[in-house]
Amino acid sequence: MKRFLTILPILIAVGITISCKKQRAQQPAISTKTVRFILYTDKDFSTDEDTVSFALTIRNNYGSVNSRSIFDSTLATIRFKDIPGPSNKLIFEKTVPDNGSVLSVGFIYTDRFGLGSNFDTVGINEKLKVFEYPFQ
Repeated sequence: MKRFLTILPILIAVGITISCKKQRAQQPAISTKTVRFILYTDKDFSTDEDTVSFALTIRNNYGSVNSRSIFDSTLATIRFKDIPGPSNKLIFEKTVPDNGSVLSVGFIYTDRFGLGSNFDTVGINEKLKVFEYPFQ
C-alpha cells in the first residue's frame, strides 16, 4: 500500500505531462521572389586600369507611380581589368517578399564615361529570376 501511494503521484504527473499538448501558432507562409545577379565580362580589359562601380537594385510595382526601391546595394569599386571572366562570375542572390507586383531588377554602373544601366523585369508568377549581365 505504501508503495502504491508513492507510485500514484508519479503516474498522475506523467499522465498530465503526456496529455497536455500545447499548440504553437502557425506562422503564415510568406511568399517570396529570389533574384540571382550574375556579373562578368567576356571582353579583354586586362590592360585597363580605370575603375567602375556597380550597384544592384530591385524595384517593385514596375511601371507605376507607386514604384519604389526595395533593395539597393553598391558593390566595391573595381578596376576594369579585375572584372571576372565567364569562368569566375560574381554571383549575388537576394530574396524579397512577393507582394504580387512586377519587379524591375538590374545593374547600375558608373565609370569614366558616366552612368549606365541594364535592367530586366520579374513577372508576377516568376519566383526565381536569373539576371545575367556580361559587362561590355
